[in-house]
Amino acid sequence: MIIEPIELTYSLHLLPAGRIPFRRWRWELWHGAQLLAAGWRVSALHAQRAMRVHALRYAHRLHGLHPLRVDQAAASEDAWGRGPVSVEWGDVRVVLTRRARADTLA
Repeated sequence: MIIEPIELTYSLHLLPAGRIPFRRWRWELWHGAQLLAAGWRVSALHAQRAMRVHALRYAHRLHGLHPLRVDQAAASEDAWGRGPVSVEWGDVRVVLTRRARADTLA
């Protein structure tokens, strides 16, 4: 029995060059207006993996569950497009949708 999916939004963008000599990707995971997690990674795929893990842990906590090995959840290791991404682990499913960036809404 699959539980009704939880819909979360995310932001993922390349940070501008600064004092650090390598590229960094900033990611944020949101549930409505609530920021659930944020951070940066050195590649977009690693940032997607971090968001996927945080999203699944959050969804399991909402249902009072404690997931095991959520970092091994099967999902596409390809770059996410503009459309929604669905991730499942056990009976819990999360739908991740890209959030519109505030600096592009002018």
